[in-house]
Amino acid sequence: MRIPHPRSLAGQLFAMQVVLVAALVAGCAVFAYITDRDQATAAARSQATAAAAAVADSPSVADAVRSKDPSARLQPYAEKVRRDTGVTFVTIMNPRGIRWTHPDPDRIGERYLGHIEPALKGRIFPETYTGTLGPSVRVVAPVRDARAGGRITALVSAGITVETISAQVRRQLLALLGVAAGALAVGGLCAYVINARLRRHTHGMNATELSRMHDYHEAALHAVREGLLMLDGQRRIALINDGGRELLGLPDDAVGRYVSELGLPTPLTGALLAAEPRVDELHLTAERVVVVNTSPVSSGEQRGTVVTLRDHTELQALSGELDSVRGFAEALRSQAHEAANRLHAVVSLIELGREDEAVEFATAELELAQALTDQVVAAVAEPVLAALLLGKAAQASERGVELVLTPDSRIDDGLLPPGLAARDLVTIVGNLIDNAIDAAAEGVGSGAARSARVTVTVHAEDGELTLCVADTGAGLDPAAAEDAFRRGWSTKSAGRGLGLALVQQAVRRNAGSVDVAGAPGSGAEFTVRLPLTGQRRAAATS
Repeated sequence: MRIPHPRSLAGQLFAMQVVLVAALVAGCAVFAYITDRDQATAAARSQATAAAAAVADSPSVADAVRSKDPSARLQPYAEKVRRDTGVTFVTIMNPRGIRWTHPDPDRIGERYLGHIEPALKGRIFPETYTGTLGPSVRVVAPVRDARAGGRITALVSAGITVETISAQVRRQLLALLGVAAGALAVGGLCAYVINARLRRHTHGMNATELSRMHDYHEAALHAVREGLLMLDGQRRIALINDGGRELLGLPDDAVGRYVSELGLPTPLTGALLAAEPRVDELHLTAERVVVVNTSPVSSGEQRGTVVTLRDHTELQALSGELDSVRGFAEALRSQAHEAANRLHAVVSLIELGREDEAVEFATAELELAQALTDQVVAAVAEPVLAALLLGKAAQASERGVELVLTPDSRIDDGLLPPGLAARDLVTIVGNLIDNAIDAAAEGVGSGAARSARVTVTVHAEDGELTLCVADTGAGLDPAAAEDAFRRGWSTKSAGRGLGLALVQQAVRRNAGSVDVAGAPGSGAEFTVRLPLTGQRRAAATS
């Protein structure tokens, strides 16, 4: 058994509109018919009144009444008035109601059928009465003889049959029905055009299907963890899910606002406003790294843009940590190679019988390797930061750069608050040291007289953690200091320029600040200050 498919929403609306238009047209037709019938009756009464009054006021009628044979003179006159005025009958009678005139001559001499008492009292009055010609709307008027002192000497009755009035209304009704049919056809056509357009937009779905699709749409929209953003043709936010609002840091009332008014970073705003598609572009917000994909929606003209956002923050941090681990591995490989060379030197000295020199050489190498480790471990009790500094020292040594920890550096264990993530610390210090090593290493092997060095200062005081990284490189132009933290800005090859942007993002995420100083030729110095909001809590529990 086939289950009938519910009519589509557009079909239901079309049927409702057709019924509504038909009912409206029918109602208007009935109202017009009743109105026209009443108007036709009133017009007939006025026409009969005018004819009766004109005949009653005519002097020739009063003269004919005084004659010996009033019918001989009044019958032709009454018929002429009847034809000229368009009434059905004009009857002239004596005060007793005996007819002198009638459209049917055989009826002359008979008593008038109707009321004449008001007319005998001198008043013109209308009525609807059934006479010899059938039901009619009639008026009876008195005829006064001026020669007899205004005495009523005759009565005049003029009328139009109801059949005549109905025939006139039927003619008007036919015209009205034609207009109503035309209105119904035009209304139906307009309803069909509107509903055809609605059917295209609703894809022929009924109300239940549309409601179900809306529910699925809302559930899917809020269930997707990735950000979804839809812009209209005016570059206003038409739709945004929870993930997109969280990734971009937008308020709940973001829908309807222009993209240019959201306060997003300029490169990200440019990507969202671009007319061409963007594929897997990396952009930074105040606290996150997001991958942006845009796809314009167009059908001959720009209709809007669909934007998807993926959180790349953790992946970028893991990528940075992987790069650090890879650097550590390379440093260990280099140190293993150097250790093997030194071991061969020690063995050779022993084989040559120079045991004392072999011991002295081995002891000097051990002291040199252990010096920085002892200094870092003694000054920096935070394990993540200490490990990072030791690893970066090995990387710097491999590239011919000396990494130095200043004597006033000191961070006790447990000083850093729980809110300061170790990953953010690695991002900040690791990227600053990497940039400093790159800058200092540019002069290695070029015959420059100065030594390549990176100086690191870490200390905590007055509720603030200070991280300072200075290098002996070419320095930074003060005019470019602000642009240095912009994504894509770099003095190196293309595709670089993300490290300092990530540093600034991590600093902002922890409510800190970062400053850069230095001039070309004298190296650059980056200083990061982070509030130790957990220091008081740690002191209170100790």
